Amino acid sequence: MRLHGYFRSSAAWRVRIALNLKGLAADQVSHHLRHGGQRDPAYLRLNPQGLVPALETGSGAVLTQSLAICEWLEEVHPAPPLLPGSPEQRARIRAFALAIACDIHPVQNLKVLTRLRALGLGKEQVQGWARQTIEEGLAACEALLDGQPGPFCFGDTPTLADLCLVPQLGNARRFGADLSPVPRLRAAEAACAALPAFQAAVPELQEDAEQGDATR
Repeated sequence: MRLHGYFRSSAAWRVRIALNLKGLAADQVSHHLRHGGQRDPAYLRLNPQGLVPALETGSGAVLTQSLAICEWLEEVHPAPPLLPGSPEQRARIRAFALAIACDIHPVQNLKVLTRLRALGLGKEQVQGWARQTIEEGLAACEALLDGQPGPFCFGDTPTLADLCLVPQLGNARRFGADLSPVPRLRAAEAACAALPAFQAAVPELQEDAEQGDATR
């Protein structure tokens, strides 16, 4: 398998965690987002959206969208499960993951931030807008975990929810978001941080990581 990504991409980070948890290897192919590598014609033939990640499965297929890739991995390599429990519990896990992947993360997408600046917003305005959206979204995620057992988001093993949470909290810190109101999320993050699968997936340990990297 070949995983096309970028060290700081939250979406690629999710897939790295999923691969690690399932003990799967994939060659890493980097596309520098700030230099426009995702718009290279050769990459656009793999993923017409010009986004990362994309996964070449090794059988000739190319998969896009991080959650679709993670669910494919879950179907093809079901152990350990990323979507355990009853149908209701799996729906809750998916809902939490989608709250991050669809409602919080997109506002920090480089394309969105660049367009906001092109409309005349200053850097501080863009950062503040993203930060507010992150904080509001994480507050809702904190409420979604009310009554759910730990130490992870939904019980004693990491799930698709944790795969989305950890990169999002990393992004939140880059934008200076206040995480003090979300202790349950931080506790789940701490449980994940103790696992080698999560440790190996962090941006700063990737081959394409940049020294002295700054917030967009």
